Amino acid sequence: VSTRKIEKLAKSLGIDSISRSQVSQITKELNDQVQTFRTRPLKNIYPVLWVDALYEKIRYDHRVQNMAVAIVIGLDETGHRDVLAVEPMQEGSKCTYKAVFEKLKQRGLENAWLVVSDAHKGLVKAINESFLQCAWQRCKVHFMRNILAHIPAKKKAWFVGRLKQIWLQPDYDSAREYAHFFIESVGKSYPEATAVLEDGLEDSLQFYDFTPIDFRKIASNNILERLNREIRRQTTVVGIFPSMDSYIRLVTTYLIEYSEDWSMSHCYIKPDTLQQVQEKRQKSVA
Repeated sequence: VSTRKIEKLAKSLGIDSISRSQVSQITKELNDQVQTFRTRPLKNIYPVLWVDALYEKIRYDHRVQNMAVAIVIGLDETGHRDVLAVEPMQEGSKCTYKAVFEKLKQRGLENAWLVVSDAHKGLVKAINESFLQCAWQRCKVHFMRNILAHIPAKKKAWFVGRLKQIWLQPDYDSAREYAHFFIESVGKSYPEATAVLEDGLEDSLQFYDFTPIDFRKIASNNILERLNREIRRQTTVVGIFPSMDSYIRLVTTYLIEYSEDWSMSHCYIKPDTLQQVQEKRQKSVA
């Protein structure tokens, strides 16, 4: 942020004055930490990746623009989560998302089993091209929002109560059977909504191939949605960022703390559960 804002903060802490050179030194030290975190070596395999983008107002080329930053969370083979990427993007296209994934590969990532994201066309194409033999799980929460956009407000509660039962079925076959029954029963009344459901159903059911992992952890991008809300609590204080560098500095510094907490916390998914999934995958290939 600006030197003026830092001086105001310093005074609130009982510091009479702070020079521009002191501000520059603080910024440099933070930049070094941020750069080290964003370029650190990665493990070869991350069984699950969650991908999403944040959009903020950032001053760029003398204009305030809505710009995107890709956030990637990875689950390693020990079952712990880690923030793998905080990457600015000029646009949300296949090329920019693919560039994000290429940077991850340059840092050591070779393989992922499942990528969870919304159905952004550029992102999905980049996933398919960057990670061969990797499944894509369409976030069921985003998917439900896409479907409910075609339902009248008075009917949303009724509709969603029945819609969410698709992803609560005990197995893949039961989920497909219930979904087709649901489509048949409400299709005439809500043709647009059921058309969206039918078109994206298969992509929203990929998590069933990864049992015994708790579906609540891999069927949606909720892990990133919660993280994004926490980030926005910090960025709202700033409002319009003076540069992309300042935005990356704040967000990454915040995420470094999350990453450290995750590394010392309990496993998000138990290693023996991941081992069972790996054995199941190997049998299916054989």
